Order: sequence, then structure tokens, then C-alpha cells
Amino acid sequence: MDNAIYATLSRQTGLMSQMSVVAQNIANASTTGFRAERVIFAEVLRGTGDGPSLSMGAARARQIVQSQGAIEMTGGPFDLAIEGEGFFVVEGEGGPRLTRAGRFLPNEAGDLVTPDGARVLDAGGAPLFVPQGAGPVAVGADGTVSAGGLPMGQVGVVVPRDPLGLRREAGARFDAPGGWDPAPAPRVLQGALEGSNVDPVAEVARMIEVQRAYEMGQSFLEREDDRVRKTIQSITVR
Repeated sequence: MDNAIYATLSRQTGLMSQMSVVAQNIANASTTGFRAERVIFAEVLRGTGDGPSLSMGAARARQIVQSQGAIEMTGGPFDLAIEGEGFFVVEGEGGPRLTRAGRFLPNEAGDLVTPDGARVLDAGGAPLFVPQGAGPVAVGADGTVSAGGLPMGQVGVVVPRDPLGLRREAGARFDAPGGWDPAPAPRVLQGALEGSNVDPVAEVARMIEVQRAYEMGQSFLEREDDRVRKTIQSITVR
């Protein structure tokens, strides 16, 4: 296969991955705590024997955008938002997971949980218990939870040791294989939720840009295929 076709196909594959990420960002522009994602392209060099090396572009990694999303005041006593860096810690099937989505509520047992039932973990990694009927619930800026004026625990707010290593799971949750540490100065807001940090206008513009780039690459492949066919036909006729 011609080197030009190899290089273009590698670019087309990367553009397809980028389009998938952009579409996911747009679909979650209204998802609480959602973090936009970016595709990182890298140059890959391959030897071609005695001739010059072949340079190809490849979508090697994805990066989670860490910018702050808009904070909306809800007034809900168990709605929490983080201002600045940090993530809440919740239970997951494969171990604790990180999230910025702070829509929580107490279950029948008194554990603070997410809407799908995953328990929220405290600063020590244990489920956070808020007994029912203990009085008004207040959450301090450092995540300390009190009910009726008595401290019940502290919401875990952590920062991943390797932010570039975050791996997205369902919705707004992430796995942090590199582990995490307590946030040095967490600022938790009670009665508030953080929205998605996706910029819909920018994402739509990026989608159009990626689509045009893909169409240009496809057009080049079609012309190259036609050139090769005509060359083969010309050689065959001779």
C-alpha cells in the first residue's frame, strides 16, 4: 500500500475517535458534574527500509478537562458542589470512584448515596452515615457534616495523583489508577450543584472542523485510489 494512503488512514482513524469524543461532550452538556474530554494526537514514525521514514498521526490518549463548571444554587441540603480542585469519592463495582456530581441523598439505612445507590465515602474511605431525624443537616466548607449541631463525619474530597491518568467510566465518574490524596484546602458548597464544563458552542464548532477534515481525507483517498487504478490499467495495456 502507498505510504500516502497509510498516513491518511491513520489520520482518518484518529479523526473518528475525536468525533466520538466531541459527540459525547455535546450529549453531556447538561449532565451534572460532567467533565469534557479531549483527544491527544501524537506523531508516529515508521521505518520504510532504505528510504526515508514515514510519519503518521495517531490518537494516542485522551485528556479530561479540569476547568470549573458553572455552579447552580439548588437549596437542597444534600446537594454538594466543589469550588476549585478535587473530587468526591463514591463506591464503585471495581473499587472507589471519583466524581464531581454532588447530587446526594440519604437512603433508608441513613447512608449518603448517589441517585443510583452508590454510597458516598468519607475522608477515611468509609460510608458516610447521616441518621434520620437527627436534626437539620449542615455541611461545612471543609466537607464536615453535622446533624442537629453534632458532627457526623466529613465528606471525602480528594485530588488524583495523576490527573492525566483519569479514566472515564459511566457518566461523570472516573477511575484513578494512580491513586489520590486528600485535597489540601477543599471548598465544599452546600445546596449547590456543579454543571458540566462543556462549552456547547465550541464543541459544535469543533465537530464541524473534524467533519470537514475527515471529508478532505476521504476525498484524498478516493483520488489516490483512482490514480492507482489508472496506473495499473496503463501498465496492463502496455
